[in-house]
Amino acid sequence: LAFIRAMGPRLAAVAPSLEALDKKAGGSLMRIYRDVRFSKDKTPYKTNVGIQFRHVSGKDVHAPGLYLHLAGDEIFLGMGMWRPDREPLRAIREAIAEDPDGWQAVLDDPTFKGTWRLGGESLKRAPRGFDPEHPAIAEIRRKDFIAICTLDRDAVTTPGLVDRVMAAYDAGYDLCGYLCAAIGQPF
Repeated sequence: LAFIRAMGPRLAAVAPSLEALDKKAGGSLMRIYRDVRFSKDKTPYKTNVGIQFRHVSGKDVHAPGLYLHLAGDEIFLGMGMWRPDREPLRAIREAIAEDPDGWQAVLDDPTFKGTWRLGGESLKRAPRGFDPEHPAIAEIRRKDFIAICTLDRDAVTTPGLVDRVMAAYDAGYDLCGYLCAAIGQPF
């Protein structure tokens, strides 16, 4: 919660549409309980800490935002939109289809490329309504529009975590800005 509080003013200065809510429940800190209803593994608790700085227009993890994942086996930052709902997904795909060079410029930015890599899943075929021969079809097929920045254990256990996280996020804000513009939201 102290990390979330420290991030609040820093995020407000550069991305005022993202929220840093330092509440134990219903804020940026994700719940520690797992949904075990449909899982063979009935372990009640998660083995990771998830912190999301979500867009003010969003109500869940599918909104544009920034993410910090802390687990024993992996530590990473994320940004973008994970599994957007149907309408935002279609809007993003249409934005890429209409201006593939704009999307590619975000991905080819040297600062972005030096810090982030794209992650997530993609469809095997072109989504309905999109030309399978479109030059950016690989990007249009994405289900997730997220970028990942891997951190090592020292990055999160030594002083300066907020500065390191903000430096990484600064390198990728164009991605979030593009996605927010595509879905008609301010960034």
